[in-house]
Amino acid sequence: MQINQTERDAVYKTIFARRDVRGEFLPDPVPEEVLHRILTAAHHAPSVGFMQPWDFILVRDPTVKRRIKAGFETAHAQAAALFEGERRERYRRLKLEGILEAPIGICVTCDRSRSGPVVIGRTANPEMDLYSAVCAVQNLWLAARAENLGTGWVSIVHRQVLHDALGIPPAIVPVAYLCIGYVSTFHERPELEEAGWLPRLDLDTLIHHDGWRTTEPG
Repeated sequence: MQINQTERDAVYKTIFARRDVRGEFLPDPVPEEVLHRILTAAHHAPSVGFMQPWDFILVRDPTVKRRIKAGFETAHAQAAALFEGERRERYRRLKLEGILEAPIGICVTCDRSRSGPVVIGRTANPEMDLYSAVCAVQNLWLAARAENLGTGWVSIVHRQVLHDALGIPPAIVPVAYLCIGYVSTFHERPELEEAGWLPRLDLDTLIHHDGWRTTEPG
């Protein structure tokens, strides 16, 4: 199957328009057919040995969301203490989640036992199943953006909070908790870039040829 120029351009547009959404969620529900499309896109992510280690927990219950929000607040306070001075105050002012505002949360998990103990492609690097689950997250994120849905990855929460709030078995690894919903606006640039937290790095400084470059070419 060949990709034509219009289809190619749409893929790149979606990639460059993807944002981590925190504070712009609208209460409008996500239609089931739209939700099914983005989950189907996630389910078609590449996976090591075709093991498809992911599951998707859909969270709509406000009580469950509040438990996860409380876990975020604890981890957020712990994280703030790691910064110093003015940077700590800037960190505290950042809006870093939309757990209660987003109409739906999706927890993407990894079942590391799926397909048995020996998996093609995971023998040398056993963490490849976790990377596969992250590929599902990225597929979901891009598909959501193509549907004009905002997505926010809540990484500031301890895994045990998700285990407890969502009843996840001990052997299953929570990989990502995502806030999903329609938004009032998408930022032109990533929020942390707009806020001056960090700049986007120059791509040319990140490209190496035939080995790791430790000195400037010349």
